[in-house]
Amino acid sequence: MSTAVEETTAAPYHVPHHSHRDVSGGWLRPAVFGAMDGLVSNLALMTGVAGGDVSSRTIVVTGLAGLAAGAFSMAAGEYTSVASQRELVEAELEVERIELRRHPEAELRELAELYVSRGVDPKLAREVARQLSADPERALEIHAREELGVDPTDLPSPLVAAASSFVAFALGALLPVLPYLLGGDSLWPAAVLALAGLFGCGAAVARVTARSWWYSGVRQLLLGAAAGGVTFVLGALIGTAVG
Repeated sequence: MSTAVEETTAAPYHVPHHSHRDVSGGWLRPAVFGAMDGLVSNLALMTGVAGGDVSSRTIVVTGLAGLAAGAFSMAAGEYTSVASQRELVEAELEVERIELRRHPEAELRELAELYVSRGVDPKLAREVARQLSADPERALEIHAREELGVDPTDLPSPLVAAASSFVAFALGALLPVLPYLLGGDSLWPAAVLALAGLFGCGAAVARVTARSWWYSGVRQLLLGAAAGGVTFVLGALIGTAVG
């Protein structure tokens, strides 16, 4: 009977009551940046050309050229950036791997001292470090996380970053061109659709960042409108001067 009572009164197994968002940004940063950049840059490019009082055909060609050039540029830049970062991390991991092989006792002591600095009892810290260092690969992973702040098993992929940037930029840049491709001959439908897309992107990002959806949406809309307005005025001034 006492055993049954103890079982019923024992503390229940802890169940987490919260979850965390993905804060690493591996997929979020290139995708969001690509979509925003595609919308803003192509809208600004097209409004700048339209300000020069050119034909609808010229605006469409400009928009499609901006889409292609920007998407490939974003993909190439993102690939180079992530690949360089990954190569740097891999080089540092190799340095750590060599140190673990050549000076295992010194690396074990370094790990124990790190735990001591965080408030762990020295004897316990030494034992924890010893057990974690028993497996070379696990030891490398622990040292990488503690010293470099990276997870060697979860490094970002240059191809994924490049592809997500390319697709996101192309989709964003397509919105201002779409009304023209559907037969329109005025800048206003393109501008309205692009600004609506910017508001939607900002609102969507708020679901991840926990910002107010309307604040994020309006912020992106105003930034895009400012960029488009400025380039339209510049295009009109340049068109007048050249004409």
